[in-house]
Amino acid sequence: MWSGDGALVRASAGVHVDAWTAPGALNGVELNGNGRYLPRVSVVIPALNEAKNLPFVLPKLPAYIDEVILVDGHSTDRTVEVARSLVPQVRVVHQNGRGKGNALACGFAAASGDIIVMLDADGSARPEEITLFVDALVHGADMAKGSRFAEGGGSADITRLRRLGNRLIGVLVNALYGTSYTDLCYGYNAFWRRSLTRLRIDCAGFEVETLINVRAAKAGLHIVEVPSFEDPRIHGVSNLHAFRDGWKIVRLIVRERFRRAWPTLEHLPEPIDAPAALPMGNA
Repeated sequence: MWSGDGALVRASAGVHVDAWTAPGALNGVELNGNGRYLPRVSVVIPALNEAKNLPFVLPKLPAYIDEVILVDGHSTDRTVEVARSLVPQVRVVHQNGRGKGNALACGFAAASGDIIVMLDADGSARPEEITLFVDALVHGADMAKGSRFAEGGGSADITRLRRLGNRLIGVLVNALYGTSYTDLCYGYNAFWRRSLTRLRIDCAGFEVETLINVRAAKAGLHIVEVPSFEDPRIHGVSNLHAFRDGWKIVRLIVRERFRRAWPTLEHLPEPIDAPAALPMGNA
């Protein structure tokens, strides 16, 4: 829990899943002379036919972002062209497989920042909230996890069925892993790039969000939940299938609980063709 005096206070024993509240944006965060975070921040955005949504996402990215990586999942619309028109310095990575998990793995491998933020391209996640995630990391967390059900969060999009499924899955994870997560199936997360040595993203689909959460817990990372508000997708239809993907998530949770923790990688994967970072020009 944020104590208000510039310190994180552990709110739970065992696996550290704390709540995060901040008295104000950028409060106590060390900035350089240009008013930018000293850690370099990369934002990874998986996108499949999101040309109509990107104008509602990319212009809202905070000005201090150092690197924007758009992972294109074989789009048949103008996703890439629209991204480049909105953010000329965007780095486009073409996904080498299919599914959100594979897209994120491609984006993480390309990221060169100290901090990596996962952001959806459909307009449901608010880019303005990135500051809360980065604040939590700079103040001591290993991973900042978005939660729609933490105090201050919410959703204008989740259905009753998905809410129930998310709650049941959360109960299962908290019982098996000794965590206190309030929201498992939500893809707005941020972490230090060094944490990739503990996470090993190796699944293809929407279950990647749960994979990250349970492996972070098994690795003993200090996880902080950040309240987040989910808006409805602006254009298009989600590729999520509640029953099919829900069953995959349950199988993953049980499998990971009884699998030995992956050994820590000795080295981080090198960023793919990483150029010098360019500052974002958007407000």
